[in-house]
Amino acid sequence: MDHPLDRAESVLGHRFADRQLLAQALTHSSNSDDGLASNERLEFLGDAVLGIVVCAMIFRRFPALREGDMTKIKSLAVSRDTCAHIARDLGIEPLLILGKGMQGNGALPASLSACALESLIGALFLDAGFDQCEAFIRPLLEPVIERAAAGGHQQNFKSVLQQFLQRRLGHSPSYRVLDEQGPDHSKCFKVRAEIGPRHFEPCWGPTKKRAEQEAALAALKELGVIRQSESGELLLAEPDEVHQQPTPEPELADPQPSDPADA
Repeated sequence: MDHPLDRAESVLGHRFADRQLLAQALTHSSNSDDGLASNERLEFLGDAVLGIVVCAMIFRRFPALREGDMTKIKSLAVSRDTCAHIARDLGIEPLLILGKGMQGNGALPASLSACALESLIGALFLDAGFDQCEAFIRPLLEPVIERAAAGGHQQNFKSVLQQFLQRRLGHSPSYRVLDEQGPDHSKCFKVRAEIGPRHFEPCWGPTKKRAEQEAALAALKELGVIRQSESGELLLAEPDEVHQQPTPEPELADPQPSDPADA
């Protein structure tokens, strides 16, 4: 079986001059008595390198986008979930050097996987330079950036619903928690989006915020604002398609304060 450092070099496409740097990038703080010997500092550096590469990609690819729209795409591209997904696809998780308490405990937290990717980028930057990092990051993030831009929603469905309703009715949606299940440390929430007297399909989520996002998505689908492509991607409908949908009842009954849309 290949040594973990050999496999990490294969993933990164670079042979390290300083392999101790690579080993540190794979060492979680749970396996280090001294935090300085773990991958935390490299994670800090890698996060910054990843950010500048992604910002440059978005800036060059979309010359007509405003700053706010570029920020939304960047936030999705460098999010914890995106980085964790990439780390898992690349096979980075089995290479990590973990403390005994974290070994054999099932799937690793997404935050740990994401941090591992960032720490490897930090090590790659120090050993090989910015150009090598850009060559590594670009093919991984290009499809994510393209999907985010094509979708037009950047996964913030509450914000899309809020903007749509403000334009159409001058009102905001509200979100009602219908049920909670599970122990205190691992609850799930059932939430429904409401527009005045109109109620949409309720949705479950591991947090209230996630459940509200899912409930907003359900409302957007029912209103025809978001459609799902044959490949499963969520896309904003064309204005003409939305105009064909019936406008929600504008009269409010028992209005409830709406949570602000998540940024």
